[in-house]
Amino acid sequence: MKDAHEHTIDIDTDTASVEVASTEHTVDFEPEDELGATGAVAAKLKKVREELVTAQKERNENLDGWQRAKADLVNFRREAMQSTDRAVARTKEGMIEDIIPVLDSFDMAMGGSSWEAVDSNWRHGVEQIRNQLLEVLTRNNVERYGAIGDVFNHAIHEAIQEVEEAEGESGIVVRVGRAGYKSGDRIIRPAQVIVKK
Repeated sequence: MKDAHEHTIDIDTDTASVEVASTEHTVDFEPEDELGATGAVAAKLKKVREELVTAQKERNENLDGWQRAKADLVNFRREAMQSTDRAVARTKEGMIEDIIPVLDSFDMAMGGSSWEAVDSNWRHGVEQIRNQLLEVLTRNNVERYGAIGDVFNHAIHEAIQEVEEAEGESGIVVRVGRAGYKSGDRIIRPAQVIVKK
């Protein structure tokens, strides 16, 4: 390395002042010194920066993959629960749809004139069985509906006949042919009714 310094000094003895004139400083590096201590640090710093960028990129890819996998798992669990809920609801509806015709058979048997001729103890036992089936439906949020005097509603009733000679106002249910069943606002089966014209 060369350090070139040229100084000129002038001394004036009468005024006791000193002037120093300096020329430009130049520093020359020898070619073998360019990769000296400073160059090695710069190379290591560059390598560390590249490794950091690579590590950050891999971390972001891994984080994105983990977040996608987590979201997929959450979606899978939700879909599995919904699928299970739908399967349970279908099974429950199937059970209810199987019970309703049995209740219709009880209603037909108990609605006939020969029902009164049956022994009262036996009649009471059959009515208890029917009531137990109705309780099963109630526990499963199923309501039986359809009664004489109800106002006819197309959404929940099915008119099988209209009659003029019945007593009451127009649009009133005068006879129930078959009870209806609903769960909340959903009609499982509409009530079949005869309506006053």
